[in-house]
Amino acid sequence: MRALVWLFRAFLFFVLFAFALNNQHEVALKWFFGYESRAPMVFVVLAAFALGCVAGALAMLPSWWRHRRAARSHRPAASASATSETPARGEAAPPPSPEPMMPPRDGL
Repeated sequence: MRALVWLFRAFLFFVLFAFALNNQHEVALKWFFGYESRAPMVFVVLAAFALGCVAGALAMLPSWWRHRRAARSHRPAASASATSETPARGEAAPPPSPEPMMPPRDGL
């Protein structure tokens, strides 16, 4: 399965690389009030993609913070009291409480 994922990534890289090589022409970006700038098309497309990623991440932040705050409030209070107790000299420390395991990711 990992080999298939890496083959897909390599294919995607080469397709995007070929796209960049085919779009090296200079384009004119016309802004407001008659301002115009020129840049290679591949940079314009890359900048538009990057701005879209930043806008998507910023739109996701409030929801992420809300979920994080909810997860913190649902954490059991017993773990805080267990860490404050120190074992006596010569005694073994209690084993750490097991935390839920996260399922493995596919790697995409």
